[in-house]
Amino acid sequence: MPRSLRPDAVLVQAVIAGALSFAHLHDLAEAAGQSGWKGWVYPISVDLLMVAAWRRLRTARRDRSAWVWFVIALVASLGANIATAGLLDLEHVPGWLRILVAGWPALAFLGGTLLVHAPDKDTALAKPSTQPVDNPAAPAVDVRRDDAPAPAPIPAPELPAALPEAPFVPAVTVPAALLDHARKIAEAHRATTGTPMPADALSTRLGLPGPTADAIAAELQLT
Repeated sequence: MPRSLRPDAVLVQAVIAGALSFAHLHDLAEAAGQSGWKGWVYPISVDLLMVAAWRRLRTARRDRSAWVWFVIALVASLGANIATAGLLDLEHVPGWLRILVAGWPALAFLGGTLLVHAPDKDTALAKPSTQPVDNPAAPAVDVRRDDAPAPAPIPAPELPAALPEAPFVPAVTVPAALLDHARKIAEAHRATTGTPMPADALSTRLGLPGPTADAIAAELQLT
C-alpha cells in the first residue's frame, strides 16, 4: 500500500472527534430552535471558523486576534459537547443560549473576514521596508584653509597694437577718350626714344592731377 494511503491514528481520531462534535453542535442548534437545514449548517460554521483561525496562527503566530477567534470557535465546539452530555435540558433551552445560537452566523462571518483579510505581521517584519527614508543631506563643509596662499591672478592677454590706417584713395574713373589720347602719346614716345615713357613725364605732358595721372599710368603699365 502506498505510504500516502496508510491509516494514521491521529487522522482516525480527528475524524471521530469531528463527527461527534458535528453531531453535538447539530443537536444543540436544533434544540435552540434552528430546525431543518439550519441545524446542519451551524456545525460547519463553527468548524470553518476554527480552521481559519488555525491557518492564521500558522502564518502569523504573533497575531492575537487569531488566538481570540480560535478560542471562540473552540469554546463553541466544547460547549456543545458538554451541553449535550446531559448537563443541559435540551427540551427547555434557556433564552440566552437561543440568543447565542441565533447570533452565531454573524459572529462567525465577522471573525472569518478579519482572519482572511488581516495583514501578515510576521511577513511585514521580515521584509525590508521599500519606503524612502527621509535622510536630510549633511550640510556642506568649507574645507579651505585660511592660511593657504591665494591663487595668482591670471594675466589678461595682450591685445595686438592697432594697425595704422591706410590713407584713403578715392577711386578715379578715366574717360576712354583721355585714355586713348594718353596711349597715343606713350606709343609715340616709345617709337621716338625706344623706351617706355615715364609716368611723371606723361602726367606733365597731359597736365593732369596726380590721381588721374596715376590711374592712366596704371592702365598703360607705365613706371
